[in-house]
Amino acid sequence: MFLSTSRLAALAAAACFAAGLNVYATVATLGVLGRSQAIDLPPSLGVLTSPWVIGASVALYLIEFVADKIPVVDLIWNALQTFVRVPVAALLAYTATATLSPGEQALAAALGGCVALIAHGGKTAARVAITPSPEPFSNIALSVGEDALAVFIVALAGRHPYWAAAVAAVLVAVIIAMARVVLRAVRTVWRGAWRQEPTLKEG
Repeated sequence: MFLSTSRLAALAAAACFAAGLNVYATVATLGVLGRSQAIDLPPSLGVLTSPWVIGASVALYLIEFVADKIPVVDLIWNALQTFVRVPVAALLAYTATATLSPGEQALAAALGGCVALIAHGGKTAARVAITPSPEPFSNIALSVGEDALAVFIVALAGRHPYWAAAVAAVLVAVIIAMARVVLRAVRTVWRGAWRQEPTLKEG
């Protein structure tokens, strides 16, 4: 089925953000919904509907489902997934835009990788903040919420790609804004400690 360039871009952007949260859930959801014809995938992404691709994605998702909910282990897992989520998201964007020129495909892949990296960075930062909590429930709740958000965005992108892309754009903006707030707070604390150090030495 032919999809307009703008719809392709919106679908790719939403899928890349979801991949940054959970790449296996994203690929599995795209495959299942595409195979059942619940959503319209560009022909270039038809490989995702293969039972082998779906099966492998579900198996890997189940591994991540467990690893992502164990404190400390989730931090190691997410660090390793940097080398999976971002490249796969870039590949999804590149493949989804197969009808465009090679230059436009390369640009789509670069932007898709950046979107996934931001989503992945936001997820990792949230884990760093939550992991020290002594109780495991907050970590589990956050993980389940991230998985659900990834699936929701993919499902929404299949039917309403513009809305899905808008949701992804808002979340990207929130992550970037929060990153700036955190960095500003860290700098303030660092400067305060630096100013107090000479006073402590004098005393």
